[in-house]
Amino acid sequence: MDSAGSDTYETTDGTVLALRALGIGDLLTAVPALRALRKAFPHKRIVLAAPERLRPLADLVEAVDLLHPTPGVGGLDWHGDAPDLAVNLHGKGPGSAYDLLGTGPDELITHRHPDLPGVTGPAWRPELHEIDRWCRLLEQRGLSADPTDLLLAPPPRPTPHAGTVVVHPGAREPANRWPADRFARVARALQDDGQEITITGDHSEIALARSVAAAAGIAPWRVMAGRTNLEELAAIVASARLVLCGDTGVAHLATAFGTPSVVLFGPMPPTLWGPPPWRRRHRALWAGRRGDPHADKPDPGLLELDWEEVLARSRETLAVAERKLR
Repeated sequence: MDSAGSDTYETTDGTVLALRALGIGDLLTAVPALRALRKAFPHKRIVLAAPERLRPLADLVEAVDLLHPTPGVGGLDWHGDAPDLAVNLHGKGPGSAYDLLGTGPDELITHRHPDLPGVTGPAWRPELHEIDRWCRLLEQRGLSADPTDLLLAPPPRPTPHAGTVVVHPGAREPANRWPADRFARVARALQDDGQEITITGDHSEIALARSVAAAAGIAPWRVMAGRTNLEELAAIVASARLVLCGDTGVAHLATAFGTPSVVLFGPMPPTLWGPPPWRRRHRALWAGRRGDPHADKPDPGLLELDWEEVLARSRETLAVAERKLR
């Protein structure tokens, strides 16, 4: 995939510009919609406006021709020709819609918003799963979209950490963070079962990952937090035997690569952001009640998930995966 420049968009067949300037999970839940655009406009250039840090993942989405680095709403610095079509896969607006209107598209696909009375589109439905949301947006325009078309091929570069159980204890929001000591208990038990453990995280989660490893008796060299870029993290997840994590981007990586996973939800239910229910190699655990997603401490519902239950579900998921490999 190329990086977009001022002369990059010169094409007789035109351009489709899709905005999704968010995080890992946000990009991966938009893959079916991006593929729908590719199928609908096979001769146009599909440009994805997303953060530069997501380039390794965008490179795996064959539907995308170019990444236009965009840090977020208000950061769409577009200097190419006006797109034939702009698609708001970012949010309900109005900021994201204003950004796309600023590129001068012939047509805009977006949800309607009261601040944009002249722009038509479907109403925003907060109860929809994120994958379904963007597929339905395109279907309102008459474009066929398959929400099950979300698998990615693994990164081309292999990883020395293939075949491990990935434990990812961190999450961006405190409300989504299951306690470190519980992750450690599950990791220790799985290691005692003979599983090799890899603990992942970003630079801000190094101390957390090390604390889990120390409490679980896991060798420090198995802590990869802060030591991998996104491509390397994706390769580890794609080749893992199991991923254990909270409701965070790593969970979406596991879904995208078809890696068995146990994902701990709270405060938001898996019906909004979880692995699709038809993907049975993924287990979504949720206490059944919502909470404040912006709370500064773990959600009470998330805390209702005890480590023995999580361990049991992890062992079951591993056993099912191993039977299918035989």
